[in-house]
Amino acid sequence: MARLLVYSANIPAVAPRLRHCQFEESKKRRDSSVKMMSSLPSRGLVMSGYSGLRSANCLDTLLRHGHSFHSKVAITISPRQQKAKRFVPRAMFERFTEKAIKVIMLAQEEARRLGHNFVGTEQILLGLIGEGTGIAAKVLKSMGINLKDARVEVEKIIGRGSGFVAVEIPFTPRAKRVLELSLEEARQLGHNYIGSEHLLLGLLREGEGVAARVLENLGADPSNIRTQVIRMVGESTENLAGSTVGPGSSNNKMPTLEEYGTNLTKLAEEGKLDPVVGRQPQIERVIQILGRRTKNNPCLIGEPGVGKTAIAEGLAQRIASGDVPETIEGKKVITLDMGLLVAGTKYRGEFEERLKKLMEEIKQSDEIMLFIDEVHTLIGAGAAEGAIDAANILKPALARGELQCIGATTLDEYRKHIEKDPALERRFQPVKVPEPSVDETIQILKGLRERYEIHHKLRYTDESLVAAAQLSYQYISDRFLPDKAIDLIDEAGSRVRLRHAQVPEEARELEKEVRQITKEKDEAVRGQDFEKAGELRDREMDLRAQIAAIVEKGKEMSKAETEAGDVGPTVTESDIQHIVSSWTGIPVEKVSTDESDRLLKMEDTLHKRVVGQDEAVKAISRAIRRARVGLKNPNRPIASFIFSGPTGVGKSELAKALAAYYFGSEEAMIRLDMSEYMERHTVAKLIGSPPGYVGYTEGGQLTEAVRRRPYTVVLFDEIEKAHPDVFNIMLQILEDGRLTDSKGRTVDFKNTLLIMTSNVGSSVIEKGGRKIGFDLDYDEKDSSYNRIKSLVTEELKQYFRPEFLNRLDEMIVFRQLSKLEVKDIADIMLKEVFERLKAKEIELQVTERFRDRVVDEGYNPAYGARPLRRAIMRLLEDSMAEKMLSAEIKEGDSVIIDVDSDGNVVVLNGQSGGAPDALPDVLNVA
Repeated sequence: MARLLVYSANIPAVAPRLRHCQFEESKKRRDSSVKMMSSLPSRGLVMSGYSGLRSANCLDTLLRHGHSFHSKVAITISPRQQKAKRFVPRAMFERFTEKAIKVIMLAQEEARRLGHNFVGTEQILLGLIGEGTGIAAKVLKSMGINLKDARVEVEKIIGRGSGFVAVEIPFTPRAKRVLELSLEEARQLGHNYIGSEHLLLGLLREGEGVAARVLENLGADPSNIRTQVIRMVGESTENLAGSTVGPGSSNNKMPTLEEYGTNLTKLAEEGKLDPVVGRQPQIERVIQILGRRTKNNPCLIGEPGVGKTAIAEGLAQRIASGDVPETIEGKKVITLDMGLLVAGTKYRGEFEERLKKLMEEIKQSDEIMLFIDEVHTLIGAGAAEGAIDAANILKPALARGELQCIGATTLDEYRKHIEKDPALERRFQPVKVPEPSVDETIQILKGLRERYEIHHKLRYTDESLVAAAQLSYQYISDRFLPDKAIDLIDEAGSRVRLRHAQVPEEARELEKEVRQITKEKDEAVRGQDFEKAGELRDREMDLRAQIAAIVEKGKEMSKAETEAGDVGPTVTESDIQHIVSSWTGIPVEKVSTDESDRLLKMEDTLHKRVVGQDEAVKAISRAIRRARVGLKNPNRPIASFIFSGPTGVGKSELAKALAAYYFGSEEAMIRLDMSEYMERHTVAKLIGSPPGYVGYTEGGQLTEAVRRRPYTVVLFDEIEKAHPDVFNIMLQILEDGRLTDSKGRTVDFKNTLLIMTSNVGSSVIEKGGRKIGFDLDYDEKDSSYNRIKSLVTEELKQYFRPEFLNRLDEMIVFRQLSKLEVKDIADIMLKEVFERLKAKEIELQVTERFRDRVVDEGYNPAYGARPLRRAIMRLLEDSMAEKMLSAEIKEGDSVIIDVDSDGNVVVLNGQSGGAPDALPDVLNVA
């Protein structure tokens, strides 16, 4: 409703001039106030003798007819029925050509120039003239209409505004009507876009706005303008030979299909699709189904990344090359974008209307085969309250054979969505798409090689393609070929290209120096030391010249190498190995010299933390060496051990030492305390709760940890405390190196080292421990150990089931610790205390007497090294803590720990090395 608020001293004189108006009187002011509200549905107020005038111009009209008004207070335009339509939907602007968009922008600028808060038909006309290069501008120019004269006429009719213009300028209902009519004009001409010519045709067709009056005043004939526009559009179509701004052709008869689909056959003819290697059986099966009379709709079903979409592209390529039977010869494969089809359908019926138009165009064409990737998205697409979804709309056409549709979806989505709807399932004929083998993947990569070489501007060796297929199959278990292999060569190409595009090291160093000099120069200028700033500026210019010379030299060398036959950057097998390692954390590169030395000396390094237990250390070192050089069984874990023996002899410590030394840190180890899995229901924690139970979405503690870190040590601590059902789960891990979690995902354990610790047999070892010790010679100790090992093995066989023990690589029995070994362990533990005190800047030494006292008090063959830790805590740490709290020992002090004749601990605060019987350097941390 248009509202005009005026103050008038002569209300009766005004009222008869207006029709369809309501009056409200106000006594708040001295003069009478009249609010005239038009009840008409449009923004035009119909007056006596005047029609079609804008409400903003009503006051001027009344004034020109002799009505005296004291002041003009406000003019508010708020059409009741048209309010929601003042803003044009975004979907309409998506059809606009660049010239049409420019027209709208110029129209908004004209509105701002005139001080108007709206874009009307007159502003659109000014925008059409001002654009200058489109068909509309050329036609208007040929009619003698220029921008200057048009502006004068517009200002004569509507005048200038108040000057305040909002940030967003809305369209008037009449202007929006012009845009809608321009869309209809485009469709009538068979165009799938809106250009400036369509806007002009819509403007002429509307015929009642200010723009029509401007054209009339300038002497232009609307029918003549329309004829000229249509003639120029026809000439443009012939000259361009079908080329357009939009996605379709200018004589396109399928605007909806062109808007929401992509012509794969056309892309194949233009050579824009990647070549499809292999997959002939699947393509033949698809062609066979498409040749049926009814229900001729194949559905490609396979895991993500196996090449379902590539099969549709392969079919389009075969159609483009003519290598197809006559049943589908000349057909077009159009892939439908379901997201675009649904986008913008806010109101009920819009989506159904789009889909119906799409189906009508396909039926009329009789040469369209629709390809819907992720076909399960049909179910529920566009469904709103009281509406039906896309799947139910398409069902009749799919069953009768009126609509040929190729679908593609994954096994999970097919089972989850399509199988639940038998009526939809029977309309599609499933075509299974298996994962290609490694050899087939190599051929696919060779077929794609040229495209990736052109993109990355480098070369791929045959070895790199073979490595990509083999390594992705072996180490990347949560994805499928050929997708993961293609991603490997793509990222490797990007890495090599970036590496060769980098600035030389010498130039980078100079750039660092330039940045530093620039900083110093700015500081000198701020300090008004202009002489120094000038020197630094000269130095900066000199360095920049050097950098430019280095870069130019590098380009000349590259050019010379190319002319000499050098192929330039090349992706090799080592580049592929590096990418695999960065993805998975598994070292697959060739073993370097430094790493070889580390592997060969692995036992010595582990013995620095684990004293004794030669059999266990050697077994683990052998397993790591086998795995690193690639000799281990690729279908099983790196190794699986069970460590049995008494408590405190180093079973868990050896696993920690291995993780810290070879896998980076102790955090790299996955540790599971099996005492937490003593109940039957806790077994589900390893692989995740089943569906419907609390914690289902969180995954399993074991499976999730290995998925995130596939190359690691997995420690099952105190395995004998676990519920027997845990061993059922572990059988699959030990034999095949895989485990399926509660969500159905297969987790790869082939690059893990499995260690299980157990105290089974500790009683046997304790009983026989009297015959194992440092007082026996080597042969006696060895024979005694073998006897104890056989007894412990028998006890393990009684406790664990045969199928579990038979899958282990080795059962290792840990020896009891001798007193000499406990003394070495004491040195390691004391060294840890020294390191902690060193962080507090306190130097610590202990005497030989103190160390003997610690060993005597902490040695217990039945409990291993743990009593030793308690002895150090009681004798050393407690004494030091008391002295530090009493301020007798401060930072920077040198402390000696000794034992007096009565066996009491003595803390001496003196100079480093002051005691004659101080420990060797290994325990003297300076």
